[in-house]
Amino acid sequence: MTDSYDQLPEKPRPQPSTENQPYWDGLREHRLLVQRCANCNKLRHYPRPMCDACYAMDYTWQEIDGRGTVHSWATSHHPFHHSFKREVPYVTVTADLESGVRLQAPLVGSDETALALGLRVIVDYADVDASLSLPCLRLES
Repeated sequence: MTDSYDQLPEKPRPQPSTENQPYWDGLREHRLLVQRCANCNKLRHYPRPMCDACYAMDYTWQEIDGRGTVHSWATSHHPFHHSFKREVPYVTVTADLESGVRLQAPLVGSDETALALGLRVIVDYADVDASLSLPCLRLES
């Protein structure tokens, strides 16, 4: 049985928490905010309540530049959730950002044939609607 694309369910949406709301607010403003541990100064992404280096619970938010290089990528031919069926195949890139954190996000503006390890990428923003923007990666020109 084949599903009609217009009958697919809505995509799941992030459910922000107290700890990560500033991250989502920053994305809406097209700014990439990460946590900085108040104890050891390590930057961390994805947002979480505890530092994975020193286990401190205190942190501040810092805006970082979204430039980096391709660490790896994967092309998805099967949707991980039924609502993504209309988008396959899609490419997800893991990038080493210059700030020292890694970010995994969809590739926009190119396909997998343009990718190579170490290529320069920059974070871009996909505005889903007025209340949600998501990070994506684009090859730097």
